[in-house]
Amino acid sequence: MTRSSIRTAVLVGAAALAAVAAILYTSSDASTLGGLVLLAAVAAAGLVAVYLFLAQRDRHREIEEELAGQATFLEALIESMHQIAAGGGPRPVLEHARVEAERLFDARAQLLEPDERPAASPNGYQGILVPLRVRDEHVGSLHLVRVRPFARADIARAAVLADFAARESENARLLEEAKIREAERARLSEQIVTAEQEERRRLALFLHDGPVQSMSGLALMLDSVSESVAPDALPVMEKALRQHRQTIRALRDLSFNLEPVVLRDQGFGPAVKGLAEQLGLEHKIQIDVEVDAAETLGEKAQAALYQIIREATSGSIRRGPPTRMSIVATGRPDGGLQAEVIDDAPGERRRATFDELAERARTLNATFEVDQRDDDSGTTVRVTLPPYVAQ
Repeated sequence: MTRSSIRTAVLVGAAALAAVAAILYTSSDASTLGGLVLLAAVAAAGLVAVYLFLAQRDRHREIEEELAGQATFLEALIESMHQIAAGGGPRPVLEHARVEAERLFDARAQLLEPDERPAASPNGYQGILVPLRVRDEHVGSLHLVRVRPFARADIARAAVLADFAARESENARLLEEAKIREAERARLSEQIVTAEQEERRRLALFLHDGPVQSMSGLALMLDSVSESVAPDALPVMEKALRQHRQTIRALRDLSFNLEPVVLRDQGFGPAVKGLAEQLGLEHKIQIDVEVDAAETLGEKAQAALYQIIREATSGSIRRGPPTRMSIVATGRPDGGLQAEVIDDAPGERRRATFDELAERARTLNATFEVDQRDDDSGTTVRVTLPPYVAQ
């Protein structure tokens, strides 16, 4: 027995009781009239209460079914979000939305341009046109056609899907533009690093093959004539020779720092360790080096990072000098690389020193940070390379 037939039976029973009560009222004597009418009224009220209970229960079931339908739609929409978001561009995102609309509404779906009119629906089919808008700009429409009529809930759900698809297409467009800009920025940064490296190599070769060789020849000639100099002029000659040789060493060091041969021939690790050994012996500093993670960098990135480390260590020595220093390069979970120069020298008060290092870091699209401890017991210079540079 269905719920509608039960409600009908209840109403019929209530009407019958009311009729019985009316008959009794006309045919019964006064002694029994009050009790019979009261009994019939109570029975009718009970039947009406049962009817109201059944009607309310049916209404609650309808609301529950509607909520369950909305929950199912939202679950399906959330499931489709991942597919839509992975479309890869504005048009693929809208195409994914069209496919999802066909699945969610069991209808044929068509994407229309902003000024395109939908085709007439076939006989017996119902159609709706859902606009696609981004920031109040009409970017297209989604035309849905099916045999069954579209209820108000279907229209609302289609509007939600269209709104989401339009937003995702805009996000995909912005992401695509950002990738293009990032690629252009990476290309320009690589050109800057390449130009700088080539200029360093040119200057290093020029110093080594030009001024250094010429001054070395002059030193040999001065050595050869030192015995012919008058005894009272010999101390001046020896002092000039010492300064001359110091200048030669300074030029050779400058040539090496501009374009370390060991960096080009042996790799990043040996070059940084050689720099640490030289500075450690010269200034009596213990320098710990752990930079194996940077061996996977490209040649240009290695050269740029080496110059940052060299200038950071030189700045630390000028501030202190420190008694201990660490040069560490570690890989990051996202595929990037982080390089740190840690010392126990006093903090640097001149911001311009770090601004130069930050400018070098920007040529690698890297982030630059300086951590100076409050107790003035040391400084950490940190450079973080993004994954596309580190890889």
